[in-house]
Amino acid sequence: MTIPFISFDDGETGLDWLGLTQALADGHALPKAKVGDTLLRRGPDTVLSRTAWIDGLGMAVKTATVFPGNPDGKKPMINGAVNLYDDQDGTLTALIDFHLVTKWKTAGDSLLAALRLAKPESREILLVGAGTVGQSLYEAFRAGFPNAQFKIWNRTQPKAKDFAKNAPDVEVATDLAQAVHSADIILSATMSTDPIILGEWLRPGQHLNLIGAYRPDMREVDDLAIKRSRIFVDNFDTTVDHIGELSIPLETGVIQPQDLVADFYDLGAFAPVTDEITLFKNGGGAHLDLMTSRFILDRWCLEK
Repeated sequence: MTIPFISFDDGETGLDWLGLTQALADGHALPKAKVGDTLLRRGPDTVLSRTAWIDGLGMAVKTATVFPGNPDGKKPMINGAVNLYDDQDGTLTALIDFHLVTKWKTAGDSLLAALRLAKPESREILLVGAGTVGQSLYEAFRAGFPNAQFKIWNRTQPKAKDFAKNAPDVEVATDLAQAVHSADIILSATMSTDPIILGEWLRPGQHLNLIGAYRPDMREVDDLAIKRSRIFVDNFDTTVDHIGELSIPLETGVIQPQDLVADFYDLGAFAPVTDEITLFKNGGGAHLDLMTSRFILDRWCLEK
């Protein structure tokens, strides 16, 4: 039997964001995922494998290689693939492009939370960070909130302007404090280690969705923003202890473990509360890669 390889372009053809959020919700109704990571280094080069097994859905091993010197030879710095295995017999089901899974998993994770935590009538969405993730968030949230207007802010204004050139319905914001205060939904996808969004800028009823921080030293919002918010995460096990956004305020006593309301394994608890700020921390995880990969494969098979 030929094992299919699903490339980025082939796989993306049949996908839609709302369908993915439903697949993620369905995946969290199954038994809790077992996950494990392996990290190997050789000087500046890295190989990271993330594994997940969900009873009833299958197994996935997502491997990424990071070779910082590759761009000098006009090769991509980051490469990889997802191996998807059958739940019943463990056979290899498909090989899927790494970048395709990452794009849809990351933005879909945040969209699922926002559809449940943000006010349905939200009309203004602020994108903080004009990188690759910002682009996929823009695509996802256009689908989830079709009547909303978008603004983009980036540390370097030329990059924000370039983003807006390719998205004519996006307005460039020059004053971050003002843009944060006026937005109904704030999406932050930066590589910041020092908070760039301050709690004093926030107002009741907003939804704050944080994507960027993934290391213990990284934060996108300050203590006041954390303290003022009802806090949700995608998975307690993969998000809380090793990402500075939450681990630092927990260690310093700004918040307590009981202040974390719920993760996706308790989706019924995800609901907006009038005049309260909701905060969602997108931490990712191999279980989300598995759910997304299965969704991609199912749609790819339908297209065939």
